[in-house]
Amino acid sequence: MKITCQRERFLSAFQTAASVAPTRSPKPILQNVKLEADAEKATLIATDLEVGIRIEAAGIDVETPGSCVLPVGRFGSILRESSDEKIRIETDGQGTVIRGERSEFRLPAENPAEFPNVASFNDEKYFETSARLFREMIRRTAFATDNESSRYALGGVLLEFAEKSLTAVSTDGRRLAKMEGPGQSLGGFEQAAAAGAAPIVPTRSMQLIERALSDGDSEIQIATRDNDVLVRSPRATIYSRLVEGRFPRWRDVFPMRSDAAKIELSVGPFHSAVRQAMIVTSEESRGVEFQFADGTLTLAARAADAGQSHVELPITYDGPKIAIMLDPRYVSEFLRVLDADKTVTFDVKDGDAAGVFTTDDGYGYVVMPLARDR
Repeated sequence: MKITCQRERFLSAFQTAASVAPTRSPKPILQNVKLEADAEKATLIATDLEVGIRIEAAGIDVETPGSCVLPVGRFGSILRESSDEKIRIETDGQGTVIRGERSEFRLPAENPAEFPNVASFNDEKYFETSARLFREMIRRTAFATDNESSRYALGGVLLEFAEKSLTAVSTDGRRLAKMEGPGQSLGGFEQAAAAGAAPIVPTRSMQLIERALSDGDSEIQIATRDNDVLVRSPRATIYSRLVEGRFPRWRDVFPMRSDAAKIELSVGPFHSAVRQAMIVTSEESRGVEFQFADGTLTLAARAADAGQSHVELPITYDGPKIAIMLDPRYVSEFLRVLDADKTVTFDVKDGDAAGVFTTDDGYGYVVMPLARDR
């Protein structure tokens, strides 16, 4: 194999693939990235046997097709430390040679035939949606999962498919995030999806998909099977095994109530007030009281070992006084994934019922209140 590549573009693709490779493994070959080059393209492949990726490297000139296995640590360091615009990669059976304008490295070779296969996307039944929308879905849901829980289903994002829509849902048992968006089932995918359980994709896999999708990607395709899922973009295919377990009945969590106040809040100022109020919270006293009355949102916190805070924010609400105690970390994490100039609606009834945030683009977020004695 002989190829010449534009170093920075190759580094970007390599780092995305390398993020899948395990740092430790009983199979040392998994601590590498496999490079396959044919006459038309070069593909980087990595897997830990639970998650896998095939990503095309742009800016490649293939002189001689072939394949090689590249060690994540040393080859990644060569790419990062080099200042050359282009580098040349060549295998000769004895090892892999990487040449720059004034540098040359030889790395020992492993047999690329021993590298595990990562599935390609060959499904005829799949769901298609906007890559930009799917990235936003991941950003707005992955943070609310629980990877420490013994309830494995909470360690991933649920995907529910309909004929022309997709819903992503995540929860850790104390808050729940839901994002809906348009798409299209093709090849009869909606019937296949309806016949099986909605897939739960591990948080780590969703985060990898988000990194692998670029701003230039238009549409992506998603195919699900009994135990795994495949996501294909114009330059990458990600494979992931699914999380086992039963996801909570999330629709039951969203309250249907007509007697709750609906308060409009601007994300930027609201987030600033929340961050200020939480400065004096602690693990023992982590609650912040959110009080709505007389055109003002008052946020107050008190912790014996940290002090107390009192922050006021002008709002448009002029109804009866409502107070609810919330964990400010959960509110801040929700606001962090939204644009500062966006407006959210806070549906709040009293201090004992869940608070519900919604946006005008299909995003909903439920937060359970804390007890007053916290």
